[in-house]
Amino acid sequence: MNSVLEPGMLVRHPGQDDWGIGQVQSNINGKLTVNFREQGKVVLDGTQVQLQIVFE
Repeated sequence: MNSVLEPGMLVRHPGQDDWGIGQVQSNINGKLTVNFREQGKVVLDGTQVQLQIVFE
């Protein structure tokens, strides 16, 4: 599912509700850079976590 994520899309981390909504900055070879409202910029391994798309 993470393969469909593109820069600008809004997401949530399923295990980190306190991070708030994040905006995808990049998705390169399964490595996702996301800027979360409450956590800041985080680089995630897309094979380890399935981010949830937020539709606002």
